[in-house]
Amino acid sequence: MSAPVRVWLNRTYAENIFFIEQLRDAPRPVEIHATHVDPDSPVLAAADHAALEPGGLTPDAYVAYALDFCARHAIDVFLPRLNQLAISLHHQEFEAIGTALICPPATAIAAFDSKADGYAAIAAAGLPTPPWWQVRTAADLHSAVDRIEAAGLTACLKPVSGAGGEGFRVLTREPFGLHRLAGWDSTVQVDQVATALEAAAAAAAAGGTDEPVDLLVMPYLEGPEISVDCLADRDGTLLAAVGRSKHRRRRSFTTAPAYLEPARRVVESTGMAYLSNVQFRHLAGEPVVIDVNTRPSGGLHQLRLCGLNLPWNAVQLALGERPDTDRAGELAGIAYTLVSGVQPVLPRQAQFARGFAPGELVH
Repeated sequence: MSAPVRVWLNRTYAENIFFIEQLRDAPRPVEIHATHVDPDSPVLAAADHAALEPGGLTPDAYVAYALDFCARHAIDVFLPRLNQLAISLHHQEFEAIGTALICPPATAIAAFDSKADGYAAIAAAGLPTPPWWQVRTAADLHSAVDRIEAAGLTACLKPVSGAGGEGFRVLTREPFGLHRLAGWDSTVQVDQVATALEAAAAAAAAGGTDEPVDLLVMPYLEGPEISVDCLADRDGTLLAAVGRSKHRRRRSFTTAPAYLEPARRVVESTGMAYLSNVQFRHLAGEPVVIDVNTRPSGGLHQLRLCGLNLPWNAVQLALGERPDTDRAGELAGIAYTLVSGVQPVLPRQAQFARGFAPGELVH
């Protein structure tokens, strides 16, 4: 049996337990290393080897930690989520110690580090985005919301930088009522946001230490959302792409050119190597790009249903191999739903409680 490929996932989302499961389905043995600051992370429980990361490192200090980790554990392939940009900038140093990176080049990552910059990159590729406004003041907010509502649409906002829907809110002019305390309410009043912006501006003018406010305001677009998972070679040429349609609980796959062709243009125009994700919604019935992720999506494992193992294909690319990305079967008619499973925490939890040092490997 060939030696296992040692793959490291640094601080990543809980959903990547499914990414690990797909690597275990590879035709070659794979040894999974995972690190996190949270000892209860399901990713640590799913890995072959788990370690606690040091917290509070600057990006440069984290790169030094990552280089040391790769050298000490002879990591063959490193898929960074935390500090992806800083790590990509040092890709030659990782290559020098025998570690290949699964991440796009720094230029592609930087293009989408800010959603405002990302929309500019999408527009530069000749693709449609929703109308959007970058908002830093109460006046900016009111102007953007007025224009959206004048078009008969509802406004929403999200931070310029963020992931996984963090900070997303639908804007309303409806006064607060007790009904807002029931269910999953994700709305916020326009005037409340305006007041917060005015307070932030006043704090900044007074020499306060608050972070500057930087928000995007755009129309709220109803579903379904189409999320296209992409695999590209190291030169950024698209090798495989499948769209996942998400509408409430129902899921299905699509290879419609209306989604796959814009995704290809985003990937290839930015040189987006390895795994990425392009998300669409619809404005006036036409698809528009609402987000681009320079990392694998949390739902990537769902492509198992159409015979694709993109995590393993990405490892193959990192090792200099050419993967076979032909789908095993037709996508038409495949519909499915998702059910959460149970993932145990580490059975060696007491070992962490006894004070293992950050970065120390636990067997």
